[in-house]
Amino acid sequence: MISRRSLLAAPALLPAVATAQSAFPVLQDDTVAPGFRRGVLMRWGDRVTFDAPPWDPGTVDAEGASAQFGWDARIADIVIPPLAADRVPRGVLAIAHPTVEAAMAFPGGVDRPEAAGAMQGASLLNVELQAGRWIVIDGGFQSRRLTAFNLCRVSGPLATETGGAVRGLIAVTGGCATPWGSLLLTEGDPTPWVQRLGLGREEAYGWLVELDPLDPQSIPVKHTAIGRFPKADAAAAAARSGQAVVFVAERGSGGYLFRFLSSGPAAAGAPLEAGSLAVAQLQGGQLTWVALADASNPPESARAAGGTPLDTPSGLARDRTGNRLILCGGLGAMSLLPEGGDPGAATMSVRRHDTSGLGAVRTVSVDSSGGLMLGTDMDGVVGPKAQTLWLMDDAGTRPVYGAARAAGIGGAAASPDGRVIFTVARRPGAERGASFERPSTRWPQFEPGVPPRSALLSLARG
Repeated sequence: MISRRSLLAAPALLPAVATAQSAFPVLQDDTVAPGFRRGVLMRWGDRVTFDAPPWDPGTVDAEGASAQFGWDARIADIVIPPLAADRVPRGVLAIAHPTVEAAMAFPGGVDRPEAAGAMQGASLLNVELQAGRWIVIDGGFQSRRLTAFNLCRVSGPLATETGGAVRGLIAVTGGCATPWGSLLLTEGDPTPWVQRLGLGREEAYGWLVELDPLDPQSIPVKHTAIGRFPKADAAAAAARSGQAVVFVAERGSGGYLFRFLSSGPAAAGAPLEAGSLAVAQLQGGQLTWVALADASNPPESARAAGGTPLDTPSGLARDRTGNRLILCGGLGAMSLLPEGGDPGAATMSVRRHDTSGLGAVRTVSVDSSGGLMLGTDMDGVVGPKAQTLWLMDDAGTRPVYGAARAAGIGGAAASPDGRVIFTVARRPGAERGASFERPSTRWPQFEPGVPPRSALLSLARG
């Protein structure tokens, strides 16, 4: 596994980092930095599709949950469509729903597996600028839910092993928009969900999933050419050769960083159905991509090829302004700059961002000016400081938002005009020993009997 010392030997990208004392304290409520205004756009149980029933946390069922915002949430990316004739800025926000904790989601902590399968997956939400404010369009045309029960197609060399078609997305951990107009979603470790839901076909899950976010009827495609393993996140680019490039981080301690190069061009259609897979090998301040002969078991092939295991990789982002890949995990954040600016190049230089004092950085994204938005998450472990969304740019590193007690930061995305940061406060009140009846906070509503709810937020500048 790559060590902290070896990364420190790599050249660092500074500005200087703020210390933990600059973070926000743990409170029942959330905290917003001066210069920002917080709005709540969507909460667990709010309707995503026009036919969703009113949310009743005491009687939730699979049919209702399959049309409502999920229990847990993490922003995958925002897809920006071409401007329509009315010139109104719009986007489609893709939100992953990785987990459902029975103790917090259901009365008495009694699990309802079918409902839980519908409460996880992903949400696609129409957002647009109206009267100077970014809002979620209620029942928007492209708004949809993906759950454990949606039909999916399987593509690539291992498609026959799954029968060519499977049902459902499970354990969705992250994802990204692509330069060729699609959306990628990453499935994490499927085993707990397969057992919980009694699916019996574990080989149907753990893939990279692609769909058209602007077509609400598009069928998600699971790409077997990129291999089956627990995925943490993905980032996409186009090589100078015209090939599609997808970077995928393996979820978990000692996970690897992989790169897929398509055989065909990065154009609308099916660029990810065939290609080659490589693993990152790091030495000092240099990364080399080592080709894998066999993609049927990428982690095993990566070990055999001498790939470098990393300290819990958890987030990836592509900085289009600076032409760099950002990777974050247990060691903070690293910038990977491809040789010659080509994401398909054989080598990259490695630079480490000093995130000491920020906490457990789990997500990373890039704003419109190239600044990093770093989110921390301790999975419900409560310390003296709130889990925080940090902004790191030329002006330094500063906290923008502090989540309510026990909540983590579920990623961030910038609006097309750069005026708003979308972020998520995920799993509020779900600290160790808490329950549906006795959470450690009832954020964001603070109403008796109403459980805490993961929420999509807008942080407007000014």
